[in-house]
Amino acid sequence: MRLEGIFIPNVTPFREDGGLDKEALSGLIDYWMEAGISGLAVNASTGEGPLLSREEKAELLELAVEKLSGRGVVIAGTGEIGTRETIELTRDARDIGADAALVITPYFYKPSDEEIYRHYSTLLSKVDIPVILYNVPKFTGYSIKAGVIKRIAEENSNLIGVKESGGDLGALAEIISLVGDRLSVLSGSGDTLLPALALGGRGGILAIANVIPEACVALYKAYKRGEILEAGRLQAVISNLNRVLVRELNQASALKKALNLMGRWAGYPRRPILPLSQAEEARVMEALGRVGVLKGEEVKSSSPK
Repeated sequence: MRLEGIFIPNVTPFREDGGLDKEALSGLIDYWMEAGISGLAVNASTGEGPLLSREEKAELLELAVEKLSGRGVVIAGTGEIGTRETIELTRDARDIGADAALVITPYFYKPSDEEIYRHYSTLLSKVDIPVILYNVPKFTGYSIKAGVIKRIAEENSNLIGVKESGGDLGALAEIISLVGDRLSVLSGSGDTLLPALALGGRGGILAIANVIPEACVALYKAYKRGEILEAGRLQAVISNLNRVLVRELNQASALKKALNLMGRWAGYPRRPILPLSQAEEARVMEALGRVGVLKGEEVKSSSPK
């Protein structure tokens, strides 16, 4: 299985009482797919995956599988702190019908290289679904070494990709150099989409694509056509918005507020994550205005009156 293109680690819309708003998610999925993305990564970090119960993850994944049938790839976020729990969630994803699993490196207890290797090797030997390794130092506190990824890839054919969210171009280049011939290396940051493609990456799983999927898809297509100047222009647009919504503000709250302001209901964040302050909302509005996507009036529910 070869992953290519733009994938969205989708936000999870919640009602004000904290319950799932699946109606809102269904509408957002239609919007994202119409923009030409290749698929979704459900229950991942952008979707507040660590705040979801096992049952909720199953519900959301079932919805995505139903909505994307024949239209795109469904990737399930299944990484947990423990190996056993990761195996259980990954098997759930396979049974529900996901095409692949996105597995974050173990977190909270900082693992050694050998512990990371054994975690993934054990998982890959126990599941029969393609797996994407997810490196995100922002949330785990460390970065997996390229050599460890290479070792895992050489011994496990069902490891098919890497989502690299470290933002370090040197590390990204090393990963692509070592495993790019056998794995789909995907940028995990809107800031490194074009550099990743230029280095030999296959696309991106991008939080910012929740808000500007069209621009992310357009960059990917422009690069593939050899239109490097246009791709560079789009990278500047993406990075401008990514800086505010993903790097500087809490991305779970900021991405949802941005979608709401654009007239696409994305709900509330789940506690302990709080909605943005008025000052932060103003920053989101300013950033959206700069890239020309602030249109109409903010929606405040999935069924505005």
